[in-house]
Amino acid sequence: MSPTPHLPDLVIHAERALIDGVLRPASVHVSGGRITAITALDTEPDSTLPGITLPASQVLLPGLVDTHVHVNEPGRTEWEGFDSATRAAARGGVTTLLDMPLNSIPVTTTVAALEEKLAAAIPQLRVDVGFWGGAVPENGADLRPLHEAGVFGFKAFLAPSGIDEFGHLTEPELNTVLAALAEDDALLIVHAESPAVLDAQPESVDGGYPEFLRSRPEEAERDAIRMVIEGLERTGGRAHILHLSAASALDQIRAAKAAGLRLTVETCPHYLGLSAEDVPAGGTEFKCCPPIRDAGNRAALWAALIDGTIDTIASDHSPSTIEQKRRGDGDFRVAWGGVSGLEVELPVVWTAAREFGMPLERVIRLLAEAPARLVGLNDVGSIAVGNRAHLIAFDPDAAFTVHAEHLAHRNKISAFDGRTLCGVVERVWLHGTEITEDSAPGGQVRRRG
Repeated sequence: MSPTPHLPDLVIHAERALIDGVLRPASVHVSGGRITAITALDTEPDSTLPGITLPASQVLLPGLVDTHVHVNEPGRTEWEGFDSATRAAARGGVTTLLDMPLNSIPVTTTVAALEEKLAAAIPQLRVDVGFWGGAVPENGADLRPLHEAGVFGFKAFLAPSGIDEFGHLTEPELNTVLAALAEDDALLIVHAESPAVLDAQPESVDGGYPEFLRSRPEEAERDAIRMVIEGLERTGGRAHILHLSAASALDQIRAAKAAGLRLTVETCPHYLGLSAEDVPAGGTEFKCCPPIRDAGNRAALWAALIDGTIDTIASDHSPSTIEQKRRGDGDFRVAWGGVSGLEVELPVVWTAAREFGMPLERVIRLLAEAPARLVGLNDVGSIAVGNRAHLIAFDPDAAFTVHAEHLAHRNKISAFDGRTLCGVVERVWLHGTEITEDSAPGGQVRRRG
């Protein structure tokens, strides 16, 4: 007597599903939170099986993987928090995110601090969450214990971070950290701006955006990236450049990659969907470091995505209270820097991608598969048998207008407020279960390895 075949918990039927980098008809079978089979589209689904047939307008995609999110809990939960951040992520189709080691208190530079963050996070997670450790001048002895505790790598600043408890590395300290991490093949992710270049800029006098943009020139990114590249040449380590803004740094990145150095780079939705010309007077919701540059720079970043020089896209969701973003009444010298874009990153990028001729398949690779592979999460980021059933139904042709007050992140301010975007995330499944506004937290902690 042959055993009874195990029936799936769910089958999702889609005329367009992203499988092996191609949009094609498919039925995706889910059991126990994993994808168990991918079959030809069943145009007459078995009514005895729990199934969902997506409308022809919707595409079945893997959940996004955002490797650059500032959740800020514990310690600065009034800025954001695991509940509000993971709600925003779920709404935006981000089913896995990695939390930065700042701006929480304590910063994640010791195992004890990581445990404190885990205690705060675990009861609230609406998507899966992993954690970065921090590399600061005083925590060299903590790097290996943090790596063994499961952080995905280490964040370092080469210029002041904006908070006293997370110091930046000098060039010699950068080299020391790269050498230490190379012993465990651990990844260093770098905020690459040069303090020497920043300090050499003229003193600000009016607090407007053009002056702020001049105060953080492209040369600051180029010089810091030069430090990272030379450090990799010395140590053989691995490094990832965060939130690349300066297109003029692309040639040195290309040369480093051609030389075989283990260097990767990300950019962000706000650099791809916005330009300096979009920033209104006093519009401090647009302030971030490095800054949003001009339209020609934006086009060059898109060219580098298309030719493969830039490896991933991540939100750098970096919220604060509205009072801090508006501090100084529109003065860019004193307002907090950071763009809150976690919930809208897919439509922001997709809207711009249509302008620059990038197909949806490539967009999703940059927002899901490539970041997952960067950090070693091999069971998310694509629709494949054995992977976690993190899935989204996306209507690429639907349009909507962003209203900041309706977004799920804690402080209702956004550089995208009032913009009309293409692409709507209609449904999201986490571990094979659909997430709704009323869903109980069902996310899991992810650890390296």
